[in-house]
Amino acid sequence: MIRIQDIIDKVLFYHPEADTDLINRAYVYSARVHEGQVRLSGEPYLLHPLEVAGILADMRLDETSIAAGLLHDVVEDTHTTIEQLSQDFGPSLASLVEGVTKISELTFQSSQERQAESIRKMILAMSNDLRVILIKLADRLHNMRTLQFHKEERQLGIAQETLDIYAPIASRLGIYWIKTELEDLAFMHLDPEKYREIERLVAARKDEREKYIGSVRDIIEKKMAQAQIQAHVKGRFKHFYSIYSKMLSQRLAFEDVYDLVAFRIIVETVANCYEVLGIIHGTWRSIGHKFKDYIGHPKPNMYQSLHTTVIGPAGERVEFQIRTKDMDEVAESGIAAHWSYKEGNRADEQTRKTFAWIQNIVEYQQSVQDPAEFLENVKVELFPDEVYVFSPKGEVITLPTGATPLDFAYAIHSQVGNQCIGAKINGRMVPLRTELKTGDSIEILTSKNQHPSKDWLHLVKTAKARSRIRQWIKTEERERSLALGRELTEKAFKRHRLSLASAVKGDKIGEVLDSLGYKTVDDLLAAVGYAKISPLQILRKFVPQKQIEEEARAKAEALAPVEQALERQKSPSGVTVKGMDGILMRLAKCCSPLPGEPIVGYITRGQGVTVHRMGCVNTQALDPMRRIDVEWGKSTAETYPARLLVSAMDRVGLLADLTAAISQCKANIVSANSGAVGEDNIANALFTISVSGKKELESVVKALRNVPNVQQVKRV
Repeated sequence: MIRIQDIIDKVLFYHPEADTDLINRAYVYSARVHEGQVRLSGEPYLLHPLEVAGILADMRLDETSIAAGLLHDVVEDTHTTIEQLSQDFGPSLASLVEGVTKISELTFQSSQERQAESIRKMILAMSNDLRVILIKLADRLHNMRTLQFHKEERQLGIAQETLDIYAPIASRLGIYWIKTELEDLAFMHLDPEKYREIERLVAARKDEREKYIGSVRDIIEKKMAQAQIQAHVKGRFKHFYSIYSKMLSQRLAFEDVYDLVAFRIIVETVANCYEVLGIIHGTWRSIGHKFKDYIGHPKPNMYQSLHTTVIGPAGERVEFQIRTKDMDEVAESGIAAHWSYKEGNRADEQTRKTFAWIQNIVEYQQSVQDPAEFLENVKVELFPDEVYVFSPKGEVITLPTGATPLDFAYAIHSQVGNQCIGAKINGRMVPLRTELKTGDSIEILTSKNQHPSKDWLHLVKTAKARSRIRQWIKTEERERSLALGRELTEKAFKRHRLSLASAVKGDKIGEVLDSLGYKTVDDLLAAVGYAKISPLQILRKFVPQKQIEEEARAKAEALAPVEQALERQKSPSGVTVKGMDGILMRLAKCCSPLPGEPIVGYITRGQGVTVHRMGCVNTQALDPMRRIDVEWGKSTAETYPARLLVSAMDRVGLLADLTAAISQCKANIVSANSGAVGEDNIANALFTISVSGKKELESVVKALRNVPNVQQVKRV
């Protein structure tokens, strides 16, 4: 167990003038208010804030941040208030604690809404003081280290959120040691079998690799001594999740992942970096497309280094990273290495510009209500790789990898994006779907008659472009829905010899709006057009209930045969709209949701409600106003189709083993197609199976992954 004195010693090592009294007072306060509380592990709760403060000290943060780490849970878990913290420890510390305090007191309809709102609050706090996210990362890191004490379902949720949000944030901030540990811990819980397999394979070759590292280090150190360059050489294994990601992305077996070993060479000057690069390339044959100059072109998080991969001793690929001591400090600590806290200083202007992406998230998400859309946009902003392109005036614009001319147009101005009709890259006309490359010069062609379309959502990568396109589509949808709602409501009123125009001008309209939950008449009528409410609900407020019931009874008798036919068709999916019956439902073919999976419904014109899996990419183009809450009904004997793509190293009997694994899970194979084996000896098989729900599908996936030589099992 880490002690408070250990933390203070760390702080004094890198900041001898630190106010250790503040840290001691925070420790005493935390110990007092957390007294008697225990964690799920059975250990005293105080261990958690101590470990968080220790991680912050490893990041070399100021004493206020360390103290905030000791107190980060007191508002949530004790009777302490932000006002008390401000009085006892100052407004700066209180602000940090408030920024990282969880929002468990808020109530949300779904876990996704809770996650979205928690991250939204975190991003807003980050925009004011980046130390908030550094404390949050330390908190998440220690929670991941002790995740095994949670229930399995909770472990999976926290691990997936860590992999989706927190590890990319650590990468974006340049804190790679936290990024890699978060990824490995998340991987260990999300796919323990693959994790243990890679762990075993790495351990089996550990002695051999350590000898190889030693021999290569000896060669480099001799070369450095001959060139009279002071250098520190470190060799390391790649972390497990990095190996796993490479195996997946390049469809490799573990034995085919050659660059498991990477070397870091730390020198005194920038000139030395390029000298060492020349020596490395002069000693071993380089792989041209593997060379990256991040000194001349730093990453957005200020990371600088030379990266090269060569064919080293014994014909093995070896990766080298060459950097100065200052660059290495930035590579290890990221934003923390560029942030001066002494005497209360704030981050310098250059640092603020470098991390302007945080402010971008804040700006683009203010009008986003849909949690799925918000999380999607946050993930887009966390893309680690970016391209640098030029405007016609020579201005450098930074965009995520895969960005198109439309992203560039919206980065220039929203109006330029909305009116974009074409683009020129390096003087040549190109389609709007063309991916931009670093160094491209972009010119956008516009027309006042042009408007965004839903198809554009499939062409853009940036959150700003998505947000502006959706905003325009939403405005257009609202205008159409308002016109339709007005027309339907007017017809309903006319059937009862009433005037809608007179009704909305009367005294009763305010009472009607309040009872139905709308602020304006336009909001009310637009809701009718969106099919959120019916004209009959409005009419009931103006016409006696008895009269409406008599007319409805007569209409029902006339339409009884039609209603019976619809009843036979409705909800074959076992899905119901929360709080409503008798609505026609159909499962979306694009994502084929299964019972047990989170789902969302979208109201369509004339086809009832279409049910998608939560997060389905095709819902991105749908109007959030047409979204409706749906849920799976009681269990039925129905089965549902699911498609699985299996990639495996080809061998005799592979297809027979795959089909046997599916059959053992008692799942019916509807169809099976196997593709040709490529040069990499990878065979792909596409199965359509019939399952009762999510749990049965998961058992099939697990069984397929256990088949020898299987590299990946993916639902498509």
